[in-house]
Amino acid sequence: SSFDVAVVGAGIVGLAAARELQQRHPSLSFAVLEKEQEPAHHQSGHNSGVIHSGIYYTPGSLKAKLCVQGAALCYKYCDQKGIPYKQCGKLIVAVEHDEIPRLKALYERGLQNNVPGLRLIGAKEIQEKEPFCRGLMALDSPYTGIVDYKQVAQSYARDFQEAGGTILTDFEVTSMEMAKESSPESEDGLKYPVIVRNKK
Repeated sequence: SSFDVAVVGAGIVGLAAARELQQRHPSLSFAVLEKEQEPAHHQSGHNSGVIHSGIYYTPGSLKAKLCVQGAALCYKYCDQKGIPYKQCGKLIVAVEHDEIPRLKALYERGLQNNVPGLRLIGAKEIQEKEPFCRGLMALDSPYTGIVDYKQVAQSYARDFQEAGGTILTDFEVTSMEMAKESSPESEDGLKYPVIVRNKK
């Protein structure tokens, strides 16, 4: 088969990239190539499932910006698609006095990154929120959540296929080679076709 664009790997990153590219370039034909029998078979289906709120990254960095925006978009997408998640929040706990300055620095960093709902709480409120936890002070991050990212990836795959994309499973890419230049160049700027081969 021949496609304008092929993405190798049907993990959550490959599926999200293919889905986004397809939305931006609906006139092109897209395929996702996956060596396993199903999408999201490896890391995308075997991780902690945390929806990070964006506390840790350097303020002003792209990581900080994308983490905060990405969390909001993830919750929105899950709501739209009916994917279950739990916005359970997270406590980052200082158990020693010398950890408190670092905790406060994390709090300031989170505020600079526009992480919603952050606050510092004391020992009593720590126990109220989590009876089995002991600490002197904690950073409460109510926007942190958990989700089954395999379900998210599978939903991306459905979006991609419903929009006309093709997912080829049991298709392990074993080699690529550049074909000679196309002529004339296409309107989308596709100039150098790539031939992809699998083991079959």
